[in-house]
Amino acid sequence: MSRVAILFLGTALDRLIGDPDWLWRRVPHPVVLFGWVIDRLDRTLNRPGLGESGRWRNGIIAAGLFVVGALLAGLLLSTIFASLGLLGGLLEALVLAVFLAQKSLIDHVRAIERAVGEKGLESGRRAVAMIVGRDPEALDEAGVCRAAIESLAENASDGVVAPFLWYLILGLPGLLAYKAVNTADSMIGHMNDRYRAFGWASAKLDDWMNWPAARLTALLIALSAGMRDRGLAEVRAALSIARRDAPLHRSPNAGWPESAMAAALGLSLGGPRRYGNLEVEAPMLNPAGRRRARPADIAAAIGLFRTAANLLLAFAALLFMAAAL
Repeated sequence: MSRVAILFLGTALDRLIGDPDWLWRRVPHPVVLFGWVIDRLDRTLNRPGLGESGRWRNGIIAAGLFVVGALLAGLLLSTIFASLGLLGGLLEALVLAVFLAQKSLIDHVRAIERAVGEKGLESGRRAVAMIVGRDPEALDEAGVCRAAIESLAENASDGVVAPFLWYLILGLPGLLAYKAVNTADSMIGHMNDRYRAFGWASAKLDDWMNWPAARLTALLIALSAGMRDRGLAEVRAALSIARRDAPLHRSPNAGWPESAMAAALGLSLGGPRRYGNLEVEAPMLNPAGRRRARPADIAAAIGLFRTAANLLLAFAALLFMAAAL
C-alpha cells in the first residue's frame, strides 16, 4: 500500500474513531513512552550542579538521541509493515491515526463549550484546565472561551497538520521524529532555570519542525472561513491579519493559526494571562475584534477546524487518486 493511500486511510480513521479511551487505559499511549524516554534523559543528563554550558551541551546530545531513536524506530516499523503487504499497510494507517488528533481535539474543546454553556463558569474553568497551562481561576467566561479557541487553533497545527505533513514527507520515521520532538518541547522546552539551557535544542527543533505546519494551518483556517462565507474577502482578511499579528506572538509558530482563527471569528485573542503566580503580558491578536467570546464562538471555531480537517482529508484523497492514475 502506498504512503499516500496510508495517509488518506489513517487520516480518515482518526476522524472517525479518534483516541479510544478504553485502549489507552489498558496500554500506554506511544506518546507516554516518548515521555518516559525523555524523562530518563532529563534525569541522566540534566543533573543538578552542571553549569550552563554543560546543560546546553547535554541538551543537544539528548535531542540528538531521541530524534535518532525515533527515526530508527520508524524505519524499523515501516520495514516490518512493508513486508506484510496489505495487512502492513492497514497497521501503518492505524499507527498514523494514533498520532493524529482530529477527533480527540474536537471532543476536548466541545467539552469546554458544553461546560460553560450548560453548567456555568466553574465547570468551564475545570474543563479548560485540562488542555491549557494558564491559571483557570483567573479566567472569566470570555477568558475561558478565548483559551479554548486559542488551544484549538494551536493544536490544529501541532496535533493534526504537522504530523500529517511529516508523515507525507518522510513516512513513519518523520512522524515519530516529529512527535518525539514535540513531546520533548512540552516537557523540557521551558524558559526556567532547570530547562533554559538543557531544553534549548528541543525547543528550537520543535520551532523548526512546526514552521511549515503553522503557516499551512493558517491558510486552511482562512480557506475554511471563505468556504463558510462563500467569499474570497474573508480568506484575504484572515491571511492579512495572520501575517500582521503572528510575529507579535512569543512563539514563532503559534501566532499564525491563532491570528487566522481570531480574524475568521471576528475575535481578539491573546492578551495578558496568568500562569500560577506569573503574569504574562502577551500581545492581542486581531485587536479590533471582540474580547467577549461566548460558547457559540467555540462552536464556530470547531466548525472551522472541521472544515480545515476536511480540506486535509481531501488533499490526501487527491494525492491517492493521482498516485493511482
